[in-house]
Amino acid sequence: MRWMGLDYGDKTIGVAVSDELGWTAQGLEVIRRQKEEQDLERLKQIVEQYGVTEIVVGLPKNMNNTVGPRGEICIAFAQRLEQTIGLPVHLWDERLTTVSAQRTLLEADVSRRKRKLVVDKMAAALILQGYMDSKKR
Repeated sequence: MRWMGLDYGDKTIGVAVSDELGWTAQGLEVIRRQKEEQDLERLKQIVEQYGVTEIVVGLPKNMNNTVGPRGEICIAFAQRLEQTIGLPVHLWDERLTTVSAQRTLLEADVSRRKRKLVVDKMAAALILQGYMDSKKR
């Protein structure tokens, strides 16, 4: 079983994949969003290249656990992704993952310019790792 985690944003999609045993998540790349067809095609290529069997999409919830407009956009994207790629797509609460990724990069003294390049794939890895850890319990 191999999972792919996605941090779906307005301008980018952070991508992470699990190792073959499903123990750890590694940030893979950041897709600069273009047209949705192109974005889905790139994700399909990654699925095929890594033998992904399930996908996890971060669901941004409000702090009071409600789903706002950004969350609705992610839900719609997850549904299109599932229809296009034909694999199970799970939504995972991503509250504070980007904040956590930023904090980790700051503590590692990564420059602002470099942080901008990697924060989305790191957030995707945190989303995926959280999902995988919940499955192990």
